[in-house]
Amino acid sequence: MSLASTTYGDHGPRVVLLHGLFGQGRNFTGVARALADEARVTIVDLPDHGRSSWSDDFSYPAMADRVAGFLAASAPGERWTVVGHSMGGKVAMLVALRHPGLVERLCVVDVAPATSQAVSSFGTYVEAMRAVDLATLPDRGTADAVVAARVPDRSVRGFLLQNLRRDGSGEQARWHWQMNLALLGDRLPEIGSWPSGPLGSYDGPVLWLAGSDSAYVTSADAPVMRALFPRVLLLRVKHAGHWVHADQPEVFVASVRRFLSAT
Repeated sequence: MSLASTTYGDHGPRVVLLHGLFGQGRNFTGVARALADEARVTIVDLPDHGRSSWSDDFSYPAMADRVAGFLAASAPGERWTVVGHSMGGKVAMLVALRHPGLVERLCVVDVAPATSQAVSSFGTYVEAMRAVDLATLPDRGTADAVVAARVPDRSVRGFLLQNLRRDGSGEQARWHWQMNLALLGDRLPEIGSWPSGPLGSYDGPVLWLAGSDSAYVTSADAPVMRALFPRVLLLRVKHAGHWVHADQPEVFVASVRRFLSAT
């Protein structure tokens, strides 16, 4: 099962960027290009998202193993800095815990190794996208109007509607959601959860970036994070919500750049 990807840069350390729920690798294009002068940066569409293949069930360990397999096949014998946001952050943590030999450094963006209720807001997004009648949809503007009834924020609508695709033209045009909306929409509780049981620990350097205006990372999460990742450093980014890399792109890039060069 393939993972779609694009790499920027031709020298330096290997970096992979993992997006969040309903996102795509291209959401990190600006970050990848900004880092490409000093690193080989790969953006990936996670399973059931973007141009990557779909699966029959949702599982963080399975997703992490697929990413690990992709990393190992893409650069045999090399180690990666794995950067993951939200859902992608949970995947990144499990890649480090389950495949530590592949991971040089880990950066976790605005998510914790715990079950989060904050993902429940995505239920509204699912309802909004499912309200779009794809069979009779005439154009993208109509879809935007339907989604706007439940999602008034224009930037969030743009983020969701990036997944809306049209095949063909004229009377033969057919609209579809590029990500696996049926599966992901039904699995929100699992997406908001964290695997149970012993997971071991990862002893490499870990940067934990959190938005100061986000509820995804709390003080109660710190002991669990530190138990799994003893060398973790928490940095809260001012004037940033859950999408830290979009709210404060320059700060985000600078933080990752410093992390890559830290000893």
